Amino acid sequence: MRRLPLDYAIRNLGRSPLRLVLSLLGSCLVVLLVMAAAAFVRGMQATVRAEPDSDRAIVLGAGSEESTERSEIPSGSEGILAASLPGLREQLGSACLSPEIHMMAVLRLSADDPRDLSSVLRGVTPAAFRVHRHLRLVAGRMAQSGEDAMIVGVRAHLQLGVPRERLAIGRELWFDGRPWTIVGHFDAARSILAGEVWLPLQDLKVAAKRDTLSCVILRLGDAEFADLDALTKIRLDLELVALTEADYFAGLQRFFQPIELVVWITALLIALGGVLGGLNTMYAAFASRVRELGMLQTLGYPRRAIVFSLVSESMLVSAAGGILGSVLAHLFLDGLSVNFSLGTFGMLVDARVQLTGVLTSLVLGGIGALPACWRCLRLPIPEALKSP
Repeated sequence: MRRLPLDYAIRNLGRSPLRLVLSLLGSCLVVLLVMAAAAFVRGMQATVRAEPDSDRAIVLGAGSEESTERSEIPSGSEGILAASLPGLREQLGSACLSPEIHMMAVLRLSADDPRDLSSVLRGVTPAAFRVHRHLRLVAGRMAQSGEDAMIVGVRAHLQLGVPRERLAIGRELWFDGRPWTIVGHFDAARSILAGEVWLPLQDLKVAAKRDTLSCVILRLGDAEFADLDALTKIRLDLELVALTEADYFAGLQRFFQPIELVVWITALLIALGGVLGGLNTMYAAFASRVRELGMLQTLGYPRRAIVFSLVSESMLVSAAGGILGSVLAHLFLDGLSVNFSLGTFGMLVDARVQLTGVLTSLVLGGIGALPACWRCLRLPIPEALKSP
């Protein structure tokens, strides 16, 4: 098949600079919006997945397997687990076992502040840093029990909706009718923990007026999960259930699947709108070239070759817009924090999201050009040559 040279399509791009710029910006916008949806989903998946550790398990209250905030287990369960389960991983002579309280609470910036700032509070002991291996204290110190002090995650200001400097070390947040001093900052990579506020376990028990725990998180070491599972089933009086961390986060992913579906449907509708916009652009661009296309057929170029050239022209513009959209997404969307019920997570623009953007631009260019090609080439050659 005799084909038109590629530089013919490239030269045609410059025939109308305004149309070229509008097509480029339209493709860039569609790709950017689709990549935003993909980055949102990838960021949420990476956060709720939180790189589950095969060595870590969670003990919850029976019937609360999908939410540590609803879970309640008796205080002292951590001692029973440590004594009944030999082989738990140890660090510095202590078992890697963290009793914790998880709860949603209302904080205020001052005593007379009318705003209610919702945040996830976690009551912990120093053992939490032995269990959550990706956790690190980046500034200040650990809060000590009895001093009305707390440490905050590096993304807690986003969850609370306050400036970062408002949560500086030495500042105060009001909880349970009294001020609590911020004494440290911690980071937890891409985990939702980075958006939480942590208090000493006993202090949170007193403030929340509860004598139960939410969960116990432990590192198994040489112990077998089957033994832990059997222990929770034998001790019916404690009403416990054990889950591996992978199973727990898999349950969270299933819980958030409807949100991911809505996001992808929105992205699909956006892409469909971009395709329809591309159809209008291509119709306008090719309508004035009907005589030119008829002349190309007269010169012996088959319609397939002309379609190939026009689609190549459209895909070049869309690919350029896609590359521009990918660059903008990497610069402005990667790491952008999003609030949701469990805390905050960062949008993730990785290789998979970049590939989604590039493929979207190519599909947009290819599909958007085909109806316009059919409209221009369906005319007989004599009628095409007579077109204005």
